[in-house]
Order: sequence, then C-alpha cells, then structure tokens
Amino acid sequence: MGLLKNIEWTSTSSDLIVYKYPINGKDQVNKGSAITVRESQVAIFLYKGKLADVFLPGYYKLDTDNMPILTRLMSWKYGFETPFKADIFFVNTKQFTNLKWGTSNPILVRDADYGTVRVRGFGSYSFRVDDAYVFMQNLSGTEALYDTTQIEDYLRSIVVRGITDTIGESKIPVLDMAANLDELSEIVAKKLNQDFKEIGLKLSKLIFESFSLPEELEKMIDKNAGYGVLRKNLDVYTQVETIEAMKEVAKNGGGANAGVGLGMGVGLGNMFANNMQNNTGNVAQCPSCGASVGKNSKFCPECGTNLKPKCAKCGTDLKAGTKFCPECGEKVGSK
Repeated sequence: MGLLKNIEWTSTSSDLIVYKYPINGKDQVNKGSAITVRESQVAIFLYKGKLADVFLPGYYKLDTDNMPILTRLMSWKYGFETPFKADIFFVNTKQFTNLKWGTSNPILVRDADYGTVRVRGFGSYSFRVDDAYVFMQNLSGTEALYDTTQIEDYLRSIVVRGITDTIGESKIPVLDMAANLDELSEIVAKKLNQDFKEIGLKLSKLIFESFSLPEELEKMIDKNAGYGVLRKNLDVYTQVETIEAMKEVAKNGGGANAGVGLGMGVGLGNMFANNMQNNTGNVAQCPSCGASVGKNSKFCPECGTNLKPKCAKCGTDLKAGTKFCPECGEKVGSK
C-alpha cells in the first residue's frame, strides 16, 4: 500500500487550468497525509464520481474536520481512521491573458447617416476561474488535464456574441465608434460576466484592438474630408494657380500670349473652385467646429451642434448659429 504524504502541484504550464494529481493504483490517503495548495490554486477531492471537499490556498493535515463532505460520503462515524482512495484535482485560478477574439462575420449596424453598415472588430480578453467547483461541474469534468485551448473557441463565441449585441444596441454613430472603444469594452464586460459566472469563470478584461469599416465607406469618408479641407481654402487655391500661371508666362518671355496664359491660369483656378462647390453640394460644414457633415444631418458628429434648430416660439426653421428668430424676434435658446 502506498501512503500519500504531501500532496501538491507545482505548476509549470502557463495554459493549464486543471491538473489531476497522479495517483498510482496502490496509493491511498491516510490520516497522516497533508495537502499543500499554493496561491492561485484550488484543490478538489472527487470520490466515486462525486465532487467533494474544496481546499483553498494553504497547508492542511487531512482529517474529518477539514473533509466534512468526504466524512459524510464515507460514513465515518468515529473519525478518519482508515486509508481511502480518491481523485484529487488542482484548479489554476490565476488570470489567463491575451486570448484573441474577432468578428469572423461582419456586424450589421444601422447608422443615421450611412444606413446599414458592416463593421468588424478585433481584440483580446482575459479570464480566470472564479468558482472551481462550478467550473469542474460544467466544463472540465474529470479530465486529467484541461487547458485554455479546450475552452478558447467556446469563450470566443460568447465574447463575440456579447460584442455584437452591445454594438447593435449602443446607437453610437459608426464614425464615433473608434473613439468609444474603451466605453464599449466596459459595457460588454459587464454584460458577459453573468454568462461567465454560470460556468465558474470571470471575464477579467476585454480589449478592442481595432475597429474597421467597409473599404468603400472609408474611401468616401476620406474623400469628403479632402473636400472639406479644399473648401476652406478655395481662395488660396485660386491665388496659387494664378501665381503659377504668371511664372509660366515669365518663363516663356511674355508677349502676346502672356494674357492668354494668365487668363487660363486664373480660369483653371476658378473652374476648380466651381467644380468643388458643385461636387460638395451634399456636404455641409459645422458652424461650431468646422467638421464636414452630411447636408441632411441634424447634428454634428464631432461636437453635437444642432444643425437644424427651430424657433421655440413660432417653429420657424433657423440656420445653425442664429441668435434671434427672423420671424418673431424670439431669442434662440431662451426657452
């Protein structure tokens, strides 16, 4: 008969969650046995297929006082006297970090400015075992070794589902999502902790590492931003074209064609300015911060300015920045 003296697990794997203590066929636990549970570990005894006593970090001499469940299961009426056999599992309760998540399929978001938009997100998350007893009951069971690779796909599906629901319910404009990733992460973490708790886990941290829009929409946004910059500097652009035309005339020695060349330069500048005004007819400018906004937008996506205010007294449509109603003279914002 092999009598176990000191039962302990010195963990060397960074990914191992559950470890079954190796017991030979003849090994038994006797009254003189002890168990050492290190920090970030929990030990659980399993007797005849039933989870029994749980030991938190510490050093324990095994007797009936600290094994109440085994005492009841084995009907010890007069104390722990006879050696017995049982399975012993160590559960790693440290934090497992840098597990990756990503939206394999795009998330459909309804946006007030751009309609239905497909967005994608990628990031990482961390978790730890919060209730070893519940974790073994629901996931690891009696497997001798259980690591993060066996649970990673399942946890990723829970995380992505929570992210999809949160983004769909947030009503945040797609252009503002990249600036609100920390807030979204906190909301998702709170939303998912109940799901994790049901399997004995705790979602320690959730991180958005990137957030992307469809390529076509990104190009359109970049184009509108470029138009916005040029629209603010049309006079400068016209002057630059005129100076370039004058340089070209001087280089060619002036003469009868000088006026023609100069006129062409000025004309090109003006033509470009007119084309810019025509091409950006559907793009407006916020009077408060100067950001480019859709012509039909009600609020500025950058500063929140109301772009289509109404007079509180007579209901007349007002231009953004108007101080008094042109119809009734009411001071804007007085009510």
